[in-house]
Amino acid sequence: MKDVGLWTISKVVLNHPHPCCPDRVEMLKQHRELSMFVRRTIETHEEARIKPSKTYQSFVAAAGSHHELSFIERDVRNYITGEVRNISEEDDAKEFGKSRAAFEYFRDVVSFDTTYNTNRYNLVLGSFVGVNHHGQSTLLGCALMKNEDIQSFKWLFECWLHCM
Repeated sequence: MKDVGLWTISKVVLNHPHPCCPDRVEMLKQHRELSMFVRRTIETHEEARIKPSKTYQSFVAAAGSHHELSFIERDVRNYITGEVRNISEEDDAKEFGKSRAAFEYFRDVVSFDTTYNTNRYNLVLGSFVGVNHHGQSTLLGCALMKNEDIQSFKWLFECWLHCM
């Protein structure tokens, strides 16, 4: 009854369409879990940009078999999308709020992004993007970087500031 939000049970089927396997009951979702150690390892691997499949395989290798684990590869992927990336999105939202406040005060903004990676030469493309007085993104500069370490970024930002 949609109009009042109630359901009426009209039929119950109690037999299973497949045989039950009590020896593998631990792999049902409600019995799987990630220990604190596993969670921290997943977070560390995600920060190092190690693929979830490789992370899972490292647990399998350490345990000797996937049967010895209390979770499956899908649990690793779900933890990354549900927890690890969610935390970074919250941090991004805080930083975005700070950026918006600075824009309101100074009326200008510059963003630096190293999302693009060219596989052929193993270089990272960094782009400096600003916002003009019409609110449109404007490419202010770009750089090809061999290393993404602090020293390289510091040098790049100092050179960019000097050019500006």
